[in-house]
Amino acid sequence: MSLAIVFKGPEGVVLAADSRVTLMAQLQGPQAPAGTNIVMPATFDNATKLLSVPSQRHVAAVTYGVGAIGPNAPRTAASFIPEFDFHVTRQGEDRLTVLAFAQALSAFFSTQWTAAGMVNLPGQDMVFLVAGYDDPQAPYGRVYEVKIPSAPAPSELLPAGQFGAAWGGQRELTDRLLQGFDPTLPTRVQQILNVPAAGQAQAAAALEAALRSQLSMPIPYQFLALQDSVDFCIFLLRTTITLQKWIVGVRGVGGAIDLATITRTEGFAAIQQKRVSGEQV
Repeated sequence: MSLAIVFKGPEGVVLAADSRVTLMAQLQGPQAPAGTNIVMPATFDNATKLLSVPSQRHVAAVTYGVGAIGPNAPRTAASFIPEFDFHVTRQGEDRLTVLAFAQALSAFFSTQWTAAGMVNLPGQDMVFLVAGYDDPQAPYGRVYEVKIPSAPAPSELLPAGQFGAAWGGQRELTDRLLQGFDPTLPTRVQQILNVPAAGQAQAAAALEAALRSQLSMPIPYQFLALQDSVDFCIFLLRTTITLQKWIVGVRGVGGAIDLATITRTEGFAAIQQKRVSGEQV
């Protein structure tokens, strides 16, 4: 569930995510009819998916996918961040590169995943998008993706010389807006046309590339100022949250939008983050 976005622009990087975490609860006893197995989504709208640590102010992450670790006593990724910060601090390095931070984050959460006895299922990953600056002299930011448990080695997105956005989670609405088609479209076309199994992967890749080249929104990412990048991320998250109010399906994106920027000179800056508050009178 969730929707997490990273924007890499010439003036800095933007990290943004919603605040909803969804747990699947199995109805039992008098709540469920005899002989039935009903699973209901339970949503909580105050989760933190924008992850930063005080010791490393030039890099941060957003998370999506599996929302909690631990089948019996689930914990969100944010609940582990104080332990991770302590772990990073003990390494003795004042400033990690973005890649080193991503590797440390991957190793830490891989350990937590294994210790909790999590079941490894295809497509069921806790995913992190890590972004920031290697050092004050680095002209532009770097972005990496980490998938726990299927692909723990950090994979660089938007490498040197490229600007743009990366996003994940419930991405179908964002894909339709920016790419011009739903992410399931290539597979659906194959099914409709009865493409032989032997050529499905190649056909899907070719179709997706053709659709991207012809239907993608013509946005000059390299031209956008930092404020435009912030507005862009908020628009995509708010659009998904709003549209999910009316759809029939899992409404996995919701709550407040947390967003931060990281620049070469100023480092991490929280632009908007929910705050703990009392009852409004």
